[in-house]
Amino acid sequence: MSEEQNKILVRGFIEQVINNRDLDAAGDYVADDVVEQEPFPGQGPGLAGLKDVLRGLFITFPDMHWTVEEQVAEAGKVLTRFIWTGTHSAEFIGVPASGRKVSVWGMVVDRIENGRIKETRILMDTFGLARQMSG
Repeated sequence: MSEEQNKILVRGFIEQVINNRDLDAAGDYVADDVVEQEPFPGQGPGLAGLKDVLRGLFITFPDMHWTVEEQVAEAGKVLTRFIWTGTHSAEFIGVPASGRKVSVWGMVVDRIENGRIKETRILMDTFGLARQMSG
């Protein structure tokens, strides 16, 4: 796949799976044995583990939406800078539901192999998220 196709793949995952809450489509974008370099606490392996995390996020932030701000692709990897917004509606990382709107910046580096996301590493402003949730 070309670098542009890789960017389209990652953007498609964000739009279809995250923003449209379509976990059934995740396998169209992500390899079954995807490796999460910075897994969420308690996250299981592979695509199944990723889907479990997303399922939990969809409950905690039912209106969660990612906006892609920038993408850079090189050597089979895609860096995506994003902002995600949502309403904190259930306990998350020890913080009880607050009903507060949050807006968090982040970046994810995805390695593409055989037309699927094979490896991923996400970095987010978790301190800022915790601060916004707890007021």
